[in-house]
Amino acid sequence: MSQMHYKGYPARIEYSEEDQCFIGRIAGIRDIVGFHGESVEELKKYFQEAVDDYLATCDALNRAPQRPYSGRVMLRIDPATHARAAMRAEAEGKSLNRWIAERIENSAD
Repeated sequence: MSQMHYKGYPARIEYSEEDQCFIGRIAGIRDIVGFHGESVEELKKYFQEAVDDYLATCDALNRAPQRPYSGRVMLRIDPATHARAAMRAEAEGKSLNRWIAERIENSAD
């Protein structure tokens, strides 16, 4: 499944059976910016308008807009855990980064 993006911002989209429409919000930022539409075309249009309005509002308030998560995570773990993880990744023919990313992806759902 692909995700809707506009100007570097991803959308989180759900369907409301009660309202009979798609409901979305800009994902990956702490500010809450929502939009909705009854069709995919409307949803895309209102998502783009929401991003544009968000950026304009931030500009008018003279504050930097929040940016979505970069995908870079820095963490500190026990050296023995680091070594065991590195050995497991190597045994599976993967980089430590890929091995950890797969574990997080499988746990985050």
